[in-house]
Amino acid sequence: MTVVSLSKDAEALSFTIVAEFDAEVTRVWRIWEDPRQLERWWGPPTWPATFETHEFTAGGKAAYYMTGPDGTKARGWWEFTAINAPDHLEFDDGFADEKGEPVDDLGITHAVVKLEPVDSRTRMTITSSFESEEQMQKMAEMGMDEGMREAMEQIDAVLAEPANV
Repeated sequence: MTVVSLSKDAEALSFTIVAEFDAEVTRVWRIWEDPRQLERWWGPPTWPATFETHEFTAGGKAAYYMTGPDGTKARGWWEFTAINAPDHLEFDDGFADEKGEPVDDLGITHAVVKLEPVDSRTRMTITSSFESEEQMQKMAEMGMDEGMREAMEQIDAVLAEPANV
């Protein structure tokens, strides 16, 4: 099983998901670095992502949308705040309007991604921090927990292919 654990810390306003993959750290890093690989797993299978921009440098930004089963598009943005290849990444994450402009309604989360070798596998830990308890609750009601689990479970198929695909 890819996903090892999901946990919430209401006091710390954080959500953590841990997964392990049968691949080296550098190969798992590639699924973040390459937007074509990223869009094959970011988002649940019924809401595939399309990255319109992906400036993978500290201070760089990404813009994407996820397309629902009825064609509805949900837009989002990231701003990369730290990138230390091949094992540490941080970014701010928010929602956007139809023009791709950030919206404030749901606030901003901050994600920290860590990759570490465990035997011949890679453990990926993603910790999302929220601005408030209300924001954390609202995201849970929107299905963030299950959506992240479903997204992570698509990564094995991406890793089974050559890194340059």
